[in-house]
Amino acid sequence: MTLDEAIARSFAIVDRVLAAFPVVATVGLFSGGNDSVIVNHLFRRRVDAIAHVNTGTGIQETTHHVRDVVDAWRLPLHELHPRHSYRDLVLGNVLSTRGKNIGRQVWKGFPGPAGHSVMYRRLKDEPLQRLRGQIIGRQGRSRNVVYLGGMRWAETDRRFRNAEEVDREGSLIWVSPIVHWTDAHMREYRDRHRCTLPHKHTHHMLCTPDALPLNEVTVHLHMSGECLCGAFAKPNELDEIEFFYPHAAKPLRELEREAEAAGLSACKWGQRPPGSRRRRPAGRLCAKCDGIEGQADLLAEWRDTGLITPNQFDTFTRQTAA
Repeated sequence: MTLDEAIARSFAIVDRVLAAFPVVATVGLFSGGNDSVIVNHLFRRRVDAIAHVNTGTGIQETTHHVRDVVDAWRLPLHELHPRHSYRDLVLGNVLSTRGKNIGRQVWKGFPGPAGHSVMYRRLKDEPLQRLRGQIIGRQGRSRNVVYLGGMRWAETDRRFRNAEEVDREGSLIWVSPIVHWTDAHMREYRDRHRCTLPHKHTHHMLCTPDALPLNEVTVHLHMSGECLCGAFAKPNELDEIEFFYPHAAKPLRELEREAEAAGLSACKWGQRPPGSRRRRPAGRLCAKCDGIEGQADLLAEWRDTGLITPNQFDTFTRQTAA
């Protein structure tokens, strides 16, 4: 489809949700990354507020960028913070308060892929769930909050298999209105809205009311950097972060030394902990992650409903695994 057709479908997705559920607030989720800025730019006149999770282990410039952009858009900003710090999670200072593991450490050491779901729940999901509770109050399912995210099928193979337009979780409705956008759509949207006038650009390139902002962190690192948990870090990523943003890498280096002094085996940021094999499902909001916790495998659904053959399913899943 053309970009204009893709935009029309994005609006239709949200319109369908608003018509089907009693929604009391629509909130754009803005990490400061390239995809989230587009979905929030697209819906900036249709949301009630913007939410940004300040994980406490991100690059400060990204949070400053979000604050400035949301202020320029004249929208309310919910800057959210996790209850427990990344440092306390790594050092094993956070204990479970429910279930069969009550009183036990929820995690210890730097996470690696196996620990990503813990980091996602504690650093991102918990603050967003708390915001939902603050908005909803005690009204339960008679009131709903919509969170607009920038998840897309084209991000990764696993996104293609797992991402959904709409995913209802009780009174919280996760909506991915640009889920069907291709990389070409994203490039065309940037070309259409980013300021290219021959002049000295304003901060964040917000030169006109319709201009698409640009976060310098995404230019340098090709990611938003709002969460540096390191679970899916690429080789030498911390060195790259340190080159551009030494103040962001410094506390991670210090935490490495602290973890090593405490005798933790997983004492290196961005490295798979010794003996770690299992890659657990990950959260909705992390572009690097392979899975999405709590969502169906769409390929399996397509196979079971006859949209693809069992042989095609086996071929697709082998390619994804490879």
